[in-house]
Parts: sequence; C-alpha cells; structure tokens
Amino acid sequence: MSRIANAPVEIPAGVEVALNGSEVTVKGSKGTLSRTFHSDVEVSQEGSALKTVAKNNSKQAVALTGTARALISNMVDGVSKGFEKKLTLVGVGYRAKAQGDKLDLTLGFSHPVQYDVPAGITVETPSQTEIVVSGADKQAVGQVAADIRAYRSPEPYKGKGVRYSDEYVARKEAKKK
Repeated sequence: MSRIANAPVEIPAGVEVALNGSEVTVKGSKGTLSRTFHSDVEVSQEGSALKTVAKNNSKQAVALTGTARALISNMVDGVSKGFEKKLTLVGVGYRAKAQGDKLDLTLGFSHPVQYDVPAGITVETPSQTEIVVSGADKQAVGQVAADIRAYRSPEPYKGKGVRYSDEYVARKEAKKK
C-alpha cells in the first residue's frame, strides 16, 4: 500500500491556502484553484504544510486520502510554478498559429481546424510546428493537449500527426510485395 498520504504538502512562500470544510482553495502568482474533496478525507493546515487524514479506516477512505494529497500537491505546484505540455507537428504542410484564445491548425484536412482555448489556459506557438500549452491546472493543461493531439494523432507508418514532444512513435514497416 502506498504511503503518499502520510507526507505533508509544503506550502511555498507567496501561496495562500484557505480551508472551508471539505473545500480547499489555493491562491498564488499563477492563479487561483479550488477543489472540493470527499467527506471521508480531512484536510488540515499545520504551520506551512497541509496534511490529509482519512476519517475512517475503510479501504476507500485511505485511497481517497492519497488521491487528495496528490491533487493538493498539484494545485500548490500549479499556482506557484505552473504546468506546461509541448506538442510537435510532424508532416508536410502541418502548421499551427495561436491567435488570442483560438488556435488555428492546418493538418492536411480540406479545411483548417480552429480550436477554442478554454479560460485559464494559454497556448503559444514558438514556431509553426510547435505548440506550448500552459496553465495552473494540471488536469486542464493535459486535457487541452490531448484534445489538440486527437485532431490528428501520429500514424505508425510515416509518423505524421500531432505528438507530444517527448512521445516515441513506434514505426511499422511498409507492406512488401
């Protein structure tokens, strides 16, 4: 069994935490995140650290406590440092261009694809074939990156498509006569 729930979450300088029953609100330089946790999990602040404790010893409560601790840690990291995912476009004519809260993608379709970026997430295009998705909420950053990748996921024969910058695409050999 994992013991991750026993480790306290250290709160860095410049980050404020507000506890209101089962709701935890974390405020920092990158924004404000709030989340309500299950009633079996008790979150308490001890000095400059947050501790999560299971209210009872059921298997579900212990599992939820570890999950809550990980989510709180991600919230604290997000409002202090932020998260980012990098995507790469591989293919002839594949391009991306960020314009405000919209991302224009040319991915080999007969029409350009326009993606509306949700609030709290910023999308930058340092070059035509690179996309950087960043924000304070780890789950939202990952979901936006996955949504963009889903428009044209990498195919196994030539490797064309939208991929994460650190993703390995297993290549297949072409059919032989």
